[in-house]
Amino acid sequence: MANNPISPPPKEKITLSINGTEQQLEVAVWTSILDLLREYLHLTGTKKGCDHGQCGACTVLLDGKRINSCLTLAVMHDGSEITTIEGLAGKGELHPVQQAFIEHDAFQCGYCTPGQICSAIGLINEGKAKTTDDIRDLMSGNICRCGAYVNIVNVVQEALERSKAQ
Repeated sequence: MANNPISPPPKEKITLSINGTEQQLEVAVWTSILDLLREYLHLTGTKKGCDHGQCGACTVLLDGKRINSCLTLAVMHDGSEITTIEGLAGKGELHPVQQAFIEHDAFQCGYCTPGQICSAIGLINEGKAKTTDDIRDLMSGNICRCGAYVNIVNVVQEALERSKAQ
């Protein structure tokens, strides 16, 4: 029997704006945005929780909308803008939602916090949340094992009120 080595599939060239910086990348077609961020770009603020889209720890903003980065292939979003927790603060100041998480003590262990913050910002951008029940429903894809839900809802309510006042 002949020994025929099997070559890996070719990589795809893509361009992404990540936290405001354009990146030219070559990735295998099966590379998720989560793995691209963590393994290739060493942006480890986005967490790998379940790797099945059920916990929300991997939530990032893709063109301003929240997504589960573990379920999203990087090659599908050539030319897109990705914002991670590392890209939210600007000019030495925290994003208002980051600051509200601190003020409301909306985290305990902190593992889910980056995904919660990105999800909250995406939720505000969507403009669908009008009531506390809306917030709870729209944030339900982000699991906090420590149980900081009450404070997280308070953060989102405050951030929504601030965004309406601007």
